[in-house]
Amino acid sequence: MKPLCLYSLILLICFLLPASNSFSAGEKYALNLWGAKLTSNNWDDFFGKPHKLNYVDSKIFIVSLAKRLGKQHRRLNYEIEGQLGKHSGIQNHWEINGLGVARWEPFFWDRWIDTSMAFGLGLSYATEKPKVEILNEGSTEKWMIYWMMELAFDLPQHPQFALITRLHHRSEAYGLMAEEGGSNALAIGLKYRF
Repeated sequence: MKPLCLYSLILLICFLLPASNSFSAGEKYALNLWGAKLTSNNWDDFFGKPHKLNYVDSKIFIVSLAKRLGKQHRRLNYEIEGQLGKHSGIQNHWEINGLGVARWEPFFWDRWIDTSMAFGLGLSYATEKPKVEILNEGSTEKWMIYWMMELAFDLPQHPQFALITRLHHRSEAYGLMAEEGGSNALAIGLKYRF
């Protein structure tokens, strides 16, 4: 692992440490199950050109466990999350991701449909160099930066269950991890809070 990658991980951990250790009432863990279809698009195409997404013959199925670390500013939760994913299609490897997550909770429409928005950043390890990343970018590495964006929706009367959608992104981080590589996937799944 490159030294800058190690420094980035230390910085991420230090960013999460100031979070309060006092939990508000409610769940502290979340189990997420989701599936995603990989694309040949860049991540920003998901926002600027969603009608032009080009899906490739590759899927990933992921189970993840998240733990809430604390809350700051009455609106922002901090979490850590570990993911284990299995690819299928033109690639057939395993993917392991670890990340820190910041989750924004309150929205004015929460009494009808409770919504949260999250961004996570960490490291990704693929057991093989992903073929989709090689096809899309020319080359890749097993270790990459990982980030995700998530929207979660649940009914206020059933807050333990949520429908989630995610943008799943492996990145060379502008040369930090690799000269080329990276992939994007659009995911949908379920979250169970306990």
